[in-house]
Amino acid sequence: MDNQKVALFPDEVILQILARLPVKSLFRFKSVCKSWYRLPSDKYFTNLFNQVSVKEQFLVAEVSDSSSLICVDSLRGVTELSLGFLRDRVRIRVSCNGLLCCSSVPQKGVYYVCNPSTREFRKLPRSRERPVTRFIPDGEATLVGLACDLNRNKFNVVLAGYHRSFGQRPDGSFICLVFDSETNKWRKFVSAVEEYSFTHMGKNQAVFVNGILHWLMSGLCYILTFDVEHDVWRKISLPDEIRCGNGGNRVYLLESDGFLSVVQLSDGWIKIWKMIEYETETWSVVDSISLRCIKGLVPGIFPICQTGEYVFLATYKQVLVYNRRSKLWKEMFSLKGSYSLPLWFSAYAFRSTILPCN
Repeated sequence: MDNQKVALFPDEVILQILARLPVKSLFRFKSVCKSWYRLPSDKYFTNLFNQVSVKEQFLVAEVSDSSSLICVDSLRGVTELSLGFLRDRVRIRVSCNGLLCCSSVPQKGVYYVCNPSTREFRKLPRSRERPVTRFIPDGEATLVGLACDLNRNKFNVVLAGYHRSFGQRPDGSFICLVFDSETNKWRKFVSAVEEYSFTHMGKNQAVFVNGILHWLMSGLCYILTFDVEHDVWRKISLPDEIRCGNGGNRVYLLESDGFLSVVQLSDGWIKIWKMIEYETETWSVVDSISLRCIKGLVPGIFPICQTGEYVFLATYKQVLVYNRRSKLWKEMFSLKGSYSLPLWFSAYAFRSTILPCN
């Protein structure tokens, strides 16, 4: 036998295998050889990795006042991530395609965008507008959105809310600040719009689909949308069955395989809707899930994310996963000891990608 190295698998097969590894394992294997060392920065491989990863979602949640996060994955179970590399005390505001937008707790108005899988981050520059305007009622933006474009390797951060100039009364204007990662600058525009209100979960669950950010408005009448490229606000309708609070059900906004999705909770069932035609705002019911097995938990349960096979839900101290094929429930995580906030209060959908933020 000669001394030539014989490849056991074609290069493309090896890349397909590596693209299915967790990011942490992928970075650990960089030391195997030079070609593997370059993979996390190789454009072809990162696109391949992100295409695979974007099909899977899992739940991340802040579980203490420290920088630790728990990750609940239907396949890998429960793991931990840390935001300690930010060297600041932060809280997560929104998640999108593997990136998190976090706000500093001690320094109001300071925001970070980070990839906890790769530990990269960017501290956003302060907008020139912030010294002369103030969001109301508490100085924090009502809405925080994160739009991550995996195809273009760029992101936008959106801060929106009612504001007043210092020393003046609120004038009812709705201010919007948009950060562009390519220019590293903010842009601002002001709209005269009707007064919008949102629940905590409505603000947490900002969904980025079709290049547009979506938030569920309180009152269950509409979904407020923002077109990141064209700086346009508009409203789209919920399914007729649940508009304007009909039936007294709880409703949440999620993403489902690249489509906008609404999850409707009643005492006995979860009904999952998908917007199958975005232009005509056509909704269709794609699944109905019985809550009989967890009936006692229903008043305090909140859907956080979903895939074609699983639905992740959080309660005060638990993370539950429903398998849509086997129709079985499983408790994946239970919080031990006391914690001041419910688990669902700080739980977000997450994907593990190699999207850079610098």
